[in-house]
Amino acid sequence: MAEPCLKLTVHAGERDRAGGAFLADALAAVHASHRLRISLVLRGVEGFGLKHRWHTDRLLSLSEDLPLVSVAVDRPERIRAALADVERLAFDGLVTLERARVLEELDPAEALDDRDGRAGAAAKLTVYLGRGERAGGRPAHVAVVDALHAAGLAGATVLLGVDGTVRGQRRRARFLGRNAGVPLMVIGVGDHAAVAAALPRLAALLAQPLVTLERVQLCKRDGARLAVPAPPPAPDPTGLAVFQKLSVHLGEHARRDGRPLHEALVRGLRAAGAAGATTLRGVWGFHGDHAPHGDVFWELGRRVPVLCMTVDTPAATQRAFEVIDGLTDASGLVTCELVPAFRATAGDANVGGLALAAPPGAP
Repeated sequence: MAEPCLKLTVHAGERDRAGGAFLADALAAVHASHRLRISLVLRGVEGFGLKHRWHTDRLLSLSEDLPLVSVAVDRPERIRAALADVERLAFDGLVTLERARVLEELDPAEALDDRDGRAGAAAKLTVYLGRGERAGGRPAHVAVVDALHAAGLAGATVLLGVDGTVRGQRRRARFLGRNAGVPLMVIGVGDHAAVAAALPRLAALLAQPLVTLERVQLCKRDGARLAVPAPPPAPDPTGLAVFQKLSVHLGEHARRDGRPLHEALVRGLRAAGAAGATTLRGVWGFHGDHAPHGDVFWELGRRVPVLCMTVDTPAATQRAFEVIDGLTDASGLVTCELVPAFRATAGDANVGGLALAAPPGAP
């Protein structure tokens, strides 16, 4: 049985402050005070916001305020209550609300819902785990990625949280500690049949799974274009618009004209006037036909996955896809999702709003 939920995501800077504390700590405290089912704070490695200031960990002069992303998932009424406290923090950045289904039982039938019928229609499966969790005698995130790969998903990326909540309890990373309970997330993307095939495998691996499902459109895979971002539905009866999110899964080692491909993507999106973009570095994953890979202590070079995201208006999303399409002619997994509420702020600039547009097809 799937339970309808909302996902609240905040993109900001790691040095941003709110109420006398760092924003990351303030957000995690809000999540904990509302005892949200699952939340994470993630540190990015590259990105820019509405003011178009570029930040990257590759250059010391630009690495003083790297991006952070916080994600929280729970029932709609609990997320709306937490959102009210998040808005009181009064910070610049990007805030989105998205619809998701939390799977209380890993029933394959829940993954076979492709009612929208769009070209490239697929599903995004997110598995939330603890850093130290194990499955079948191995790190659970490695076992989960192997299960997703064996089921035929198009890609998966493991992202480490540095703070968060698990079933309402705060789990914060400490410098001197095992941090076994700090949450991480495994994001997998594939067609509905592959996701349905993965669910029984996950049920056999995990004793207490926390899994969400979302609709997604698969646009490119290893350089092959499968679909262009579908135009979103017309504004709902109250006039609220729907926004779109583009995500690119690729390897950190991928290059474009001699520079990292993820850096070229962020630079290209910035030049195209996107409202913002964020790149997160994973620790394990795969995309396309490549075998799962990631950080291994005996390797001198890093072959970890990265995830680059941008959220914007439909017109800006079309321009952003043209940039991404041109840069991912040889590698990368590109997806598009609907975002029913989006707000970007920077000083006096304010784009969008956080009233939730009705789902497609709703009266």
